Amino acid sequence: MKNIRLYLISDSVGETAQKLIAAVSAQFPTIDLSDIQLFPFTKEEDNLTEILKDALLEKAIVVTTLVNKDLVANVQTFAQRTGLKYVDLMSPLTDLIESSFGIQAVQEPGAIHRLNQAYFSRVAAMEFAVKYDDGKDPRGFLDADLVLLGVSRTLKTPLSLYLANRGYKTANLPLIPEVALPNEIHALDPKKMVGLTTTSEALAGIRRTRLSALGLNEDTNYTNLERIKSELAYAEEWFQTLAIPVIDVSQRSIEESALWIEESLKGNHYD
Repeated sequence: MKNIRLYLISDSVGETAQKLIAAVSAQFPTIDLSDIQLFPFTKEEDNLTEILKDALLEKAIVVTTLVNKDLVANVQTFAQRTGLKYVDLMSPLTDLIESSFGIQAVQEPGAIHRLNQAYFSRVAAMEFAVKYDDGKDPRGFLDADLVLLGVSRTLKTPLSLYLANRGYKTANLPLIPEVALPNEIHALDPKKMVGLTTTSEALAGIRRTRLSALGLNEDTNYTNLERIKSELAYAEEWFQTLAIPVIDVSQRSIEESALWIEESLKGNHYD
């Protein structure tokens, strides 16, 4: 596997570039892009120049997320003079917006991380998701933006936490044939609920893996295929009775399922 050294230079924490590098890395399975030297909070030109010199010596690719235009110009000049390979992740879109709308960027490092109302809303949503996970207190359903319903191991908790990080107060309820649904469910707007389903085979595999990880016997009623089919049928009956949208999570990632659910909340539906 070919190794490529990267110098990541930011005047903040460098989180934006790290996420993009991870996304790009997934497109090159034969190349190792994990050799990253991070230089956060780079705000002085002298310090920046020394970093660029080291990158040139190591034949590294430089990735920058600098918002200060003087620092950006410093990198551009150095690269033109020396042949340094670099990519500027911030300037193209920033420059386009400035030229198109006549609005100047504030050039404030770390502005994305300001503790604003959106941040506190996400924190509150995360706390809500933990408090009302797995049907712990059905009274919370009435205050939720969204309630996920599904049998055991249909990604209710991971999806609840992911959506909470997106700002949605999300609760979830396991559907168990032997346990009656709480009264609060019947009082909810169907548009605030989503049913989660999967295939019986996929669910059996997930449950076996879960029991194995816990060091328990994998051959139980919990993993019995006929029992699982019965549970899924029971859940489907309730989905129809409640008239709520249903998503099959068996072939979708957490991110894809969350996007589907968000669109459902907005009144959009797609396969």
